[in-house]
Amino acid sequence: MTPRLRCLMIGAGGFAGAYAANFLPPFLDRLQITGLVDLAPEPLQRSGDLLGVPANARFATMEEAFARIEADFCLIVVPPAFHKQAVLLAAARGMNILSEKPIADTWEGCQAIYRAVQAAGVRMQVVQNYRYNPAMLTFRKLLRDGVVGRANYLMGRFAEDYRQRNSWGKFRHEIPHSLLVEGAVHHFDMLRNLAGAPCETIAGWEWNPPWSSFDGESSATYVMRMANGVFAHYEGNCSEAGRPNGWHQEYYRAECEAGAVVVDSDGVVRLQEHLGGHRLRVTDVPLEQPPYVGHQAVLDQFLNWIHGGPTPETVLDDNILSAAMLFAATEASATNQTADVAGRVAALVAPGGENDGH
Repeated sequence: MTPRLRCLMIGAGGFAGAYAANFLPPFLDRLQITGLVDLAPEPLQRSGDLLGVPANARFATMEEAFARIEADFCLIVVPPAFHKQAVLLAAARGMNILSEKPIADTWEGCQAIYRAVQAAGVRMQVVQNYRYNPAMLTFRKLLRDGVVGRANYLMGRFAEDYRQRNSWGKFRHEIPHSLLVEGAVHHFDMLRNLAGAPCETIAGWEWNPPWSSFDGESSATYVMRMANGVFAHYEGNCSEAGRPNGWHQEYYRAECEAGAVVVDSDGVVRLQEHLGGHRLRVTDVPLEQPPYVGHQAVLDQFLNWIHGGPTPETVLDDNILSAAMLFAATEASATNQTADVAGRVAALVAPGGENDGH
């Protein structure tokens, strides 16, 4: 039997509570939480009890946990502002890393993480769970199989009613670039995933409407050009007062040479084919049924990878492409100029560039 991997988990409350209660339990025969960190005593006790973590392996600080706990990998489920600290500590100890998105809350943080992981020679995967729900797996397969020919452009829409303060979690209502950092990082990654190519340039804006409950920017509209010539448009709104397309109910449409692929809030993937005149044939497509979905699919991939299995799609080297889209988007909005996504990545990974010295 393959031995269980030892895991130091950073975060016990908030979304980390969902890991403790829902995502991790099916894998406790494959991993063991040997240490748990959280500043707040109540979630530390609650999640620690759920995961069977001994009282002497529960910590209020990352530094103490990394100094005292032996682990094969580190699971990071804390707000993005703390990702850099956790990754640098893990890399210094030679621990592999599975981290919630985004890589960090700033491009500078992303660069520091990339350099540290490359220098340490550890493995890092970023959780992009939305790639692995049945509807989006089905949508992508239709595009990659060429069922309606080559893609022309993609549309993506996220719209949720967070007009009540703290309805999307307290910290998200307080941070800058709230929609982009906590929301669009998923949607940009999905558009890149569906296009089948990295993003080259991005143009558009983020803003905060006067009636918003957020301190940071909570609405956005962007247009992207992918390296294979496919274009994509993104609409995001955290103050939706009309028709929602919230989490797991986002709207995506791919316009292709022989038809379109569409998924809406009902989760049904549809093929739309124009037959001439006013005739449109719409076909509901049976959904893919993978053994694991969402977060559990990512956990399964990561554990297999550490044990010598195939490299997952959303490893750091790949996900840095989505992070570059995110922070190029903030630049585009601030400067009223098209931002160079590909250039950001090239400067980071090229010898002598932003990544020099690792």
